[in-house]
Amino acid sequence: MFLTLLKKELIMELRSKQMVLSMLVFALSIILIIALSSNVSKVILMNYSPGLFWLMNLFIVTLAVHRSFFYEKEFDAFTLLLSSPADRGTIFFAKWMSGVVFISITQLILFIPFFKLLILDIPQNYFGFLLGSLLVNFAIMAVASLVSGVVVRSNYSDILLPILLFPLLSPLMIAATKISENIINQSPLTEWNVWILIVASVIIIFGLSGYTLFEYVVEE
Repeated sequence: MFLTLLKKELIMELRSKQMVLSMLVFALSIILIIALSSNVSKVILMNYSPGLFWLMNLFIVTLAVHRSFFYEKEFDAFTLLLSSPADRGTIFFAKWMSGVVFISITQLILFIPFFKLLILDIPQNYFGFLLGSLLVNFAIMAVASLVSGVVVRSNYSDILLPILLFPLLSPLMIAATKISENIINQSPLTEWNVWILIVASVIIIFGLSGYTLFEYVVEE
C-alpha cells in the first residue's frame, strides 16, 4: 500500500510539475536577490553560504509541503484519501518520502546555480555536501509532513503552517547549517558528528510520532 501511495504522489507531480517548478522558480529568485544585493567579499559570502543555502531551503520546503497536502483539499480529496483502506500512518510515510524526493531533486538542480550565481567555489566534497543535505531532508520533511497534517483541515492553514513549522525547524536549520559548513571546510567528522546525531534523532522522533499520531491529527 505504501508503494501505491508513493506512486500516486510521484505520478501526480510528474503530470502537473507544479511543485518542483514552483520551488525552482522561488529558489532561483531568492538566489538572484542575494547575488544582486550582496556587496561583501567572497570570503565573507562563503562563510555565510551554508546558512543562505538552508534559509533558501526553509522557504521552498514550506512551499513544497503546502502543495503536497493542500492540492488534495480541492473537491475534498483528502477526506476520500483518509477513508480509503490505507493505514493513515502509511499515508504519512508516503507524504514524507515523496516530499524528500521532491526537495532532493530541487536541491540537486540548484546545487551548481547556487554557488555559481553567488560567485563561490563549489565545495570540493560535493558528494558529502549532497549526502548531508539528503539526511537533513528526511528530518525536515518528517517535521513538515506532521505539522501540515495538523493544519490541513483548518480554514487558516496558510497562516498556521509557517507559524507552527518555522519554530520547530529552527533548531534543525542550525544543525543543517553546521553540517554543511563543516563539510565545506573539510573539518574532521569527530568535531561535528553531534549535529548528525541531532538530525538523526529528529528523523526517528518525528518519523515515529507521525506514523503513530497521524491517525488522530487529521481528524476534523
